[in-house]
Amino acid sequence: MALPGNPVKEVLIVEDSALLRKHLAHLLESDGAFRVVGKVANGEEACAFLAHHAVSVVTMDIHMPGMGGFEATRRIMETAPVPIVIVSACWEPEDVEETFRAMEAGAVAIVSTPKMDAPEEVEEFINAVHQAAEARVKLLRPRSPAVTPREMGPPRSMERGVGPSLRPLAKGMNSRVVALGASTGGPMALRHLLGGLPPTFPWPVLVVQHMTQGFSEGFVRWLNEAIPLTASLARHGEEILPGRALVAPEGNHMEVRGGGVVVLSQEPPEHGVRPSVSRLFRSLSRVYGPGAVGVLLTGMGIDGAEELGLIRAGGGVTFAQDKESAVVWGMPGEAVRRDGATHVLSPQGVARVLVRMAEGADRKGAP
Repeated sequence: MALPGNPVKEVLIVEDSALLRKHLAHLLESDGAFRVVGKVANGEEACAFLAHHAVSVVTMDIHMPGMGGFEATRRIMETAPVPIVIVSACWEPEDVEETFRAMEAGAVAIVSTPKMDAPEEVEEFINAVHQAAEARVKLLRPRSPAVTPREMGPPRSMERGVGPSLRPLAKGMNSRVVALGASTGGPMALRHLLGGLPPTFPWPVLVVQHMTQGFSEGFVRWLNEAIPLTASLARHGEEILPGRALVAPEGNHMEVRGGGVVVLSQEPPEHGVRPSVSRLFRSLSRVYGPGAVGVLLTGMGIDGAEELGLIRAGGGVTFAQDKESAVVWGMPGEAVRRDGATHVLSPQGVARVLVRMAEGADRKGAP
């Protein structure tokens, strides 16, 4: 619901089903914070509408007659960028792949089409649109070929806080474990960061990305197209190993326990989400102490912000994504305000520092 003094956000709905257009419009306008100013049936109509109307956010279907959601997203982001939420009921692998291609083109979030009788799905949809409306989007380079994360690294002048304060591994410690947490805008940030780590990266990586139901497997496949490490969905009791990026499955908290194993649970959500970054960071600090490395990336809210500080207080190294590169500087911004981040960098900058840390540890005889 719109708060006093907060303007109502104007929305364009792009969906080929007239029934779903009406359904989505009803959900958004019932929230009180949105006004649906346009409802169109395909990408061509969306581009034509946006040529003459400014909106706060667009909800975009993927499969539509004529121009589909991927092409429409790309054209919009190449001309007059606006936050786009992909709203899809597609579950086939090729459909999920198309959805993540739209993320590459500039969409900031993915959410499943909410069923009329599923209040949790409705809440997730409304929250996704709220968060997207606060996102900072940038012009997409027109018709550029696919670019790998390593080719997209920012100038080194964008890096801040890189220096001799990076501590070597504590005496007697033979490993570090890296935990990454992200929400809105996170898929691309994670792809950029993980894409900058070599296949020989010696430390295990654990990932919590707030993800709507049905998209985790597609997210992992999409990551594996572009990163040197091997990404997979974590399994309960699985050992964490170097060269692997274990992703928390949707609907499951992920923690680490002594002995270097993953524990999954369906305990109540924390900060309204499951998996929760906070749960992972707390367990990492508890088990690995100064060997923990926490990275908090783009996203709205406070999930993981306090716990990043716990990692830092325990002697670990912590990173928060910088405001310039973040789609939503909520979670990392809160961590910075709480003085929980050792370093504030772009995802590519984080990757470069992690590589240098690992190289330094290797010279000192650590694995």
